[in-house]
Parts: sequence; C-alpha cells; structure tokens
Amino acid sequence: MIKLLDILENRILVPRRSKEERQKTHIITLQKKIQQYIKDGSKGDLNLYKTPITSLPDNLKVGGYLNLMGTPITSLPDNLEVEGYLNLMSTPLASLPNNLEVGGYLDLYKTPITSLPNNLKVGGYLNLMSTSISQKYSEEEIRKMVPGVRGKILI
Repeated sequence: MIKLLDILENRILVPRRSKEERQKTHIITLQKKIQQYIKDGSKGDLNLYKTPITSLPDNLKVGGYLNLMGTPITSLPDNLEVEGYLNLMSTPLASLPNNLEVGGYLDLYKTPITSLPNNLKVGGYLNLMSTSISQKYSEEEIRKMVPGVRGKILI
C-alpha cells in the first residue's frame, strides 16, 4: 500500500531527469529558438525574459525588442543590433560590446556595468539607474563619453 508520506518525501515518484538535465535541455531549446528566429529573417521581438540563456550568436540582428531581463547572461556579442529596445535589467552584465546599436531605449538598471563603449548608439533613453556608472558620473559626463545616445540618460 502506498502511503502519502512516501509520495511527499519523493520515495515513490522520482523525476526522470535531474534539474541539471532539464536546464541543459531548456538551453538547447532556447538556442534552437534563436537559430529559428535568425532563419526567419530576425523579424519581430526576441523575448528571453528570465531564461537560463548565457550567450547569443555573433553579429545578431533583432528586428524588434530584445528582452534579456533576469537572465544569467554575462556578455553580448560584438556588432549586436537591436531595432527596438534592449532590456538588460537585473543581469550580471559588466560591460557592453563594441559597435552595439539600439534603436529604442537601453535599460541597464541594476546591472554591475562599469563602463560604456564610446561607439555605443542608442536611439532612445539610456537607463543607468542603480549602477556604479550612475553613482560615479553626471548625465553630462556620461553624454560626453557616449555621444551616440540620442535620448535622455537616466541616472
């Protein structure tokens, strides 16, 4: 006879895959999603919110917005282009790649970002609130460092 206590203590129902195996499968699925997005012409948005994604392919172009909020991503590929906004809020990203182009706003709220590339291009606002950059520099100083930011710089 099966007892409730046995079920609750996971003595009878054992998951078929470990947590690590499930996460690895999830990452492979995400990589396939990104590859399919590129094959489809990089049109529309790419929402990777709170996924375990750790890297993106080189020279990625996103036709809409790119949402990486809450992911463990630590670096972005060089020459990344995002037509819409780029949300990097609450990621462990410490630096941005060279030649980054964002058509909309760039959100770096609560990231450990310490520097910005001087060739950064942002069509909308740049959110640097709760970063070490916002505590170290004024809006005017940041604007001189990154003249390619067209919108307001939020510190």
